[in-house]
Amino acid sequence: MARRGRIAAVIGGLAVLGAGALVLADYLQLGRTEPPLAAEPERADRVLVEKAARRLTLLRQGRVLATYPVSLGFAPEGHKAREGDGRTPEGVYTIAFRNPRSVAHLSLKVSYPSPADEAAARAGGYAPGGDIMIHGLMNGFSWLGGLHRWMDWTQGCVGVTNAEMRAIYARVDVGTPIEIKP
Repeated sequence: MARRGRIAAVIGGLAVLGAGALVLADYLQLGRTEPPLAAEPERADRVLVEKAARRLTLLRQGRVLATYPVSLGFAPEGHKAREGDGRTPEGVYTIAFRNPRSVAHLSLKVSYPSPADEAAARAGGYAPGGDIMIHGLMNGFSWLGGLHRWMDWTQGCVGVTNAEMRAIYARVDVGTPIEIKP
């Protein structure tokens, strides 16, 4: 009986070590590659985020290419007004750049704040915030998968699974308009 207990402990220890190694590899982005852009006819010419529906849609010439469920900022209702408010902005922006080495599995930077956002924040006496992204799960947490959708958890970004982020990243280029609706 004692031998079985030791074998079970060794197997359990190896499982914990293996899981830890996978989380560490994910955190360090080991083996991560940047997906190439899709062929032009499969690239989005518009991204639509509908906050109330928790949905991101990629469109090309009005045709839906793909739709993904999303998580938003931890206080998603209303337009982002200031740094740290947890809101996801609303309005029309563009994709400013693609980040293959993001702290969250790949990311696409949204051009928030606009000049109007900056002016409104300045008039209120505070910073508008920034670094609004469409991104995958935080590095080291890819094991969460779709469970991340159980709650709005970002700082104001649009969160998707890593597999979804790879697909979005391949279909959205810099300069693509993004509209974020309430």
